[in-house]
Amino acid sequence: MEAIVAAFAAGLLGGIHCIGMCGGIAGALGCGAKGSPWPRLLLFNAGRIASYSVAGGIAGAMGGIAILLGPVHTARTVLFVAAQVMLILLGLYIAGWSAFFPRLEAVGGALWKRVEPLRRRVVPIDSNGRAAAAGALWGWVPCGLVYGMLPFAIASGSPANGAMILMAFGAGTLPALLAAGTAGVRLSRFRREPWIRRGAGGLVIALAGFSLMHLPATHELLSLAWLCLTPVM
Repeated sequence: MEAIVAAFAAGLLGGIHCIGMCGGIAGALGCGAKGSPWPRLLLFNAGRIASYSVAGGIAGAMGGIAILLGPVHTARTVLFVAAQVMLILLGLYIAGWSAFFPRLEAVGGALWKRVEPLRRRVVPIDSNGRAAAAGALWGWVPCGLVYGMLPFAIASGSPANGAMILMAFGAGTLPALLAAGTAGVRLSRFRREPWIRRGAGGLVIALAGFSLMHLPATHELLSLAWLCLTPVM
């Protein structure tokens, strides 16, 4: 449950970044649709979140395998701390203080090159079906925020929990992207305010720090690390 809440909070605070990544296409849907833009906006985001959930399910399955291959408690502890470290890096990224995730996005670009040709089949996005398909494809665009959430899915140790964590993250990004679909340029200008990005990033870092300091798993891992390092020292 805590991982789901953290994922939702990260999506909500990281929505500032999402406006830059997905706000353009969301704005195009909002401006280009005849009549109300809401059906296509909602379907686009439903497709996007569905892809996130699939990725989370795959990551959760990988975590389950890792737990089966090693001592269960130790594996969960290591995965938990790794997830919190990634959340801290994610906060630094949102605040504009780190270029770690853009490097990961470059690596993920290889996957997008395989998916991108399918984009031509859903452009122009002139129907509800194409809006949902475009969202499903867009969910695989290399994104530092998504990469930051995958360790949480891995740490969950199951496909179902991993899918729920990424679904919660996607739900957290919804307010920003729905607003981008209706507010367009004005919201993009709002995103560029440095204090907004820094504040959101700082809150994400604080969330990870709180989890690390108040959960027993952290203290157990630190004790394990100390025992390993003592002979060397």
